Amino acid sequence: MASQMGFGKTLMRIFRKNSIISSLYGFLYSAVVTIAPMFLIIVNVVLMSHVLGFSKLDYASRELFTETVLYQFIFSLLLSAPFNAVLSKYMSDIIYLEEYENMWACYFAGFLCQIFTACLCGIPFFIHEHFVGQVDILYVLISFWGYLALGLIFYNMIYLSVLKDYKKISLFYLIGMVAAFILALIFVNLLQWEVTFSMLLSLAIGYLIAAVLEFSLLKRYFQKQGRVYRQVFRYMGQNWKLILANTCYIMGLYTHNFVFWGTDLRKVVVNTFVSADPYDMASFMALLTSITTSIIFIVRVEMYFHGRYRDYSESVIGGRGRDIRKAQVRMFRQLSGELVELVRVQFIISVVVFLVFMVFLPQIGFSGLVLQIYPCLAAGYFAMFIMYAAIIFMYYFNDLTGALMASLLFWLTTLAASVFATQLPTIWYGLGLVVGALTGWTYSYFRLRWVEKNLDVHIFCKGRLLATSKGRMPSAKVYDRYRK
Repeated sequence: MASQMGFGKTLMRIFRKNSIISSLYGFLYSAVVTIAPMFLIIVNVVLMSHVLGFSKLDYASRELFTETVLYQFIFSLLLSAPFNAVLSKYMSDIIYLEEYENMWACYFAGFLCQIFTACLCGIPFFIHEHFVGQVDILYVLISFWGYLALGLIFYNMIYLSVLKDYKKISLFYLIGMVAAFILALIFVNLLQWEVTFSMLLSLAIGYLIAAVLEFSLLKRYFQKQGRVYRQVFRYMGQNWKLILANTCYIMGLYTHNFVFWGTDLRKVVVNTFVSADPYDMASFMALLTSITTSIIFIVRVEMYFHGRYRDYSESVIGGRGRDIRKAQVRMFRQLSGELVELVRVQFIISVVVFLVFMVFLPQIGFSGLVLQIYPCLAAGYFAMFIMYAAIIFMYYFNDLTGALMASLLFWLTTLAASVFATQLPTIWYGLGLVVGALTGWTYSYFRLRWVEKNLDVHIFCKGRLLATSKGRMPSAKVYDRYRK
């Protein structure tokens, strides 16, 4: 592992050249190794659809396939998210302590939670699809397989992301999607299978190939296997706020879509799949408008803030009081600078992308409701990504209460405001996300200021002088006053 060049070091080497070309290359590199894997699936589906004549199929078949892939992606991501943060934290701890043999206990304990949650929610849904929606049982089973395999991909990414092996993640996605494309051609052209079934099966196999490759890489990194499963579950129980915080955030990310799935925009396929195409498409476009925030944040944190955070941590371990205070001031000054720079750069990018979308999308058929809903959602996603950057900084300082409250406020406010927005004109449909994100961001900002003022208490007054244990309380008598 020591021989692997970290993501941050690579970015530093690129950006320190301070030229326009190096900056463009740095952002392109960041996009390729962090976000591109998701787009490989989209590109693969588009290519398969074009080559296999997907547009010539009947409307019902096309809608069923589209909704199946959409639900696989959304709910595998949604159900894997709750455990991401706590397992990443545990992984970071065991890597810091060099207890690498405990990684597999963490992996299998987390996998058990992941698969249990996925099956608990997925099995009733797919049973409903078969019996109520009258969808062929083989099609349903393949859909369920793809849903679990995609969830496994997202789960494995937790561990590979901690190891900063983003290039391998992108490579495994590429291999899986290339294999899926080739298999789809074989199924349709040689075996003469139905197009949508062939595409769905090939995607499920591609997901499984990528997941297996990710697992094999983990096996190469970690060869010893510990069995401290109870320790992992205890750790998850102690950090329940982290689990809830991530759950609330991911629910807030999708809850405005779910609200509009219940309005007049809704579309129902085989009495099972529900969606709202105009709103969902506008959400996707708005997500693309601000998704570079993740890239910029990774770049800035890896290049600048992490060093200040490390300096402060080292000063706490063995530094003088004056050195600790100086490192603390520099760290929070850097934190404020990163948030301001993130807003500044992302605002410029979002405005440019927004103008490009508004000019060119109508020329390729995107107009009407989609472009009316899009502007408000674009503002909402911009604020949401900035808010999440602040929540990540709370994770740095182990402020789980603050992160939970920010995420909870974001989710509940987005839900309430989205319900209200359904009664407004079309251009204000995205107001729920805007209000929710601004509420979460406002709380996050003031919470970080509170953390800055109370960091000494948080750092130096959290430990215990005496070990704690469970059992019968000892007698309160210390000694006998009179000797017998």
